[in-house]
Amino acid sequence: MNQQKWTPGSLLELSGSYWRACALHTAVELACFSVISGDGMTDKEIAHRIGGDRRAVETLLNALVAMGLLVKMQNNGYQNTAFSTKYLSRSSSHYIGHIISHHHHLVESWARLDESVMTGQPVRERSSHGDEKARESFLMGMFNLAMAIAPDLVKQIDLANRVRLLDLGGGPGTYAVHFCLHNPKLQAVVFDLPDSRSFAENVIARFGLSDRIAFQGGDFLSDGIDGKFDAAWLSHILHGEGPEGCRQIMEKAAAALEPGGLILIHEFILNDTMDGPLFPALFSLNMLLGTPNGRSYSEAQLMRMLKSAGFRDIQRLPFSGPNDSGIIAGIR
Repeated sequence: MNQQKWTPGSLLELSGSYWRACALHTAVELACFSVISGDGMTDKEIAHRIGGDRRAVETLLNALVAMGLLVKMQNNGYQNTAFSTKYLSRSSSHYIGHIISHHHHLVESWARLDESVMTGQPVRERSSHGDEKARESFLMGMFNLAMAIAPDLVKQIDLANRVRLLDLGGGPGTYAVHFCLHNPKLQAVVFDLPDSRSFAENVIARFGLSDRIAFQGGDFLSDGIDGKFDAAWLSHILHGEGPEGCRQIMEKAAAALEPGGLILIHEFILNDTMDGPLFPALFSLNMLLGTPNGRSYSEAQLMRMLKSAGFRDIQRLPFSGPNDSGIIAGIR
């Protein structure tokens, strides 16, 4: 049960919280954090670097200072915080601006949520099928998120006796990479739309795994999967489909697995009353805006789907990820 104690003030704070989000999105889109050198810069220098209007840039920079993402210096210059340097500068290996850019591309559709609620129809194209810039932000954003949790996640899943992994809908292949790094005998195939190939192969090559991880292009709803596997990883793909699409995906995964093969479903999981936790509940609205039938699913729903697809020994693993992501496993 939601224990939020609402007041008129807290309600208005929530109502206007998108102001802060849009200020952050704009700063990331314009690379403000990236152009500021270590010693700081004046508003005039920053405006020149990004090609913006000086007064408007100064207004944005002051808001970022108020948000605690920049520091204002005595000479009226601006400097990144240690946090901003690490996570919001494009030169940092920890940069997470791509997922912030992905969120930026979703803002317009969220402003039209009333249309989707009234019609039951999406108001934007799916992020994985959008224009080149939106799709790049989506893929790079998924890479950001996976890189943050995959190194620890793979340590909590026993694939020691598995030799061939299917990363279904794996996008940039981040999870396949980390599963293989953690399990030296493991080989993998990343199966995703053909226009993900170059990005995935670059990621795989960056980690020196091109000899162990291959990319296979296709649509997991309509195309066949070549080869047989003894483990399948399905991370954040079921929420893009309705129950019938999920059934097809699980059956296709089952057909690609050898008897005794392990399936792992990684999703934002709702409780069985469907009214929490908060992020999966809101994420279900995001799927309403961008897909004809997508939604978040509960643990019980996912387990029933797996059972119907022929899996046994179904259980939820103890892993708990950001935004209430969880993993449900079953045996073919």
